[in-house]
Amino acid sequence: MTTTTAPGRPDRAPSVATTLADLRRLVTRTLRHEARTLDALLVNIALPILIMIIFVYVFGGAITTGSSGLAYIDFVVPAVLLMAGGYGAALSAVNIAEEMTGGMIDRFRTLPISGWTLPASHVIASLLRNVVTTGFALTAAVLLGFRPDATATDWALVLALISGYILAVSALAMLWGLLVTSPQAAGAFSFTVIFFPYLSDGVVPAETMPPLLRGFAEHQPTTPMVETLRALLLDRPMGDAGWLSAAWLTAGVVISMPIAAFLFRRRTTT
Repeated sequence: MTTTTAPGRPDRAPSVATTLADLRRLVTRTLRHEARTLDALLVNIALPILIMIIFVYVFGGAITTGSSGLAYIDFVVPAVLLMAGGYGAALSAVNIAEEMTGGMIDRFRTLPISGWTLPASHVIASLLRNVVTTGFALTAAVLLGFRPDATATDWALVLALISGYILAVSALAMLWGLLVTSPQAAGAFSFTVIFFPYLSDGVVPAETMPPLLRGFAEHQPTTPMVETLRALLLDRPMGDAGWLSAAWLTAGVVISMPIAAFLFRRRTTT
C-alpha cells in the first residue's frame, strides 16, 4: 500500500490508529457533505417510499404472484428493499467521480494518509446512509399492509443481508467511479443497479417470463437475495438462496475493493 506524505513530514506509513482516525474523519466529512445537499437528502428519503407506494398500489392489482401464493405486497417488498438500498449505494460512483475531478483531491495528495482511506470512507458512509433509507422503505411497507413473520434472529439476518448488499454495490460503485472520467458517466451505474431487480424473481415471478429472460432471472445475483429475504421475513423455505447470496456478496466486495484501491492510487500518483 502506497501512501502520500505532506512536505516536511517523515516518509513513513501511518500507524493503524492514525489510519482508523483518518478513516473516521473522512466518513464524517462525507456524511456531513451529503446532509448539506438538501435535494439529494430528500431523494434518498422519499424515493424508497415512492417506489413502495407505486409497486403496491399501481402494479399490485394487476400482477399475480404465480405458484408462490403470496399477496403482491409480500411478494414485492424484498425486491423493493434491495432497490432502495442499492440505488442509494450506486450513487457513490458519482461521489467518488466528483472527488477525483474536483480540487479537493489535490489537497489529499499532500496529506500523510493511506491511499485506500478515501474510497473506503465513501463505502462506509454509503452503508450507514442507505441502511437508514432502507428502513424508511420497510416502514412504508408496514404502513401499506406488509406483515412480516420474522424472529429476532431473522431480523438480524435481514439486516446483515441488506447491509452486505449495500456494501457490495458501494464497492462496485467505487470501482466504476474510478474507471470513468466524469460524474455524468458515473451516474449511469445507478440505472444498472436498479434495473437488475426488475429482471429477477423480485417484481414478477420468473416463471411467467419468456425462456431467455427466465434463465437470466433465475441465475443472476439479485434473485437469491430476494428469495432469502422472503424466507427470512415471511417464514418460508430458503433452500440454496442463503449461501448463494453470501457468495455473490462476498465476491463483489473482495474483488471490487482491492481494484478500486489500486485505481485510486494510480490516479492520484500520476
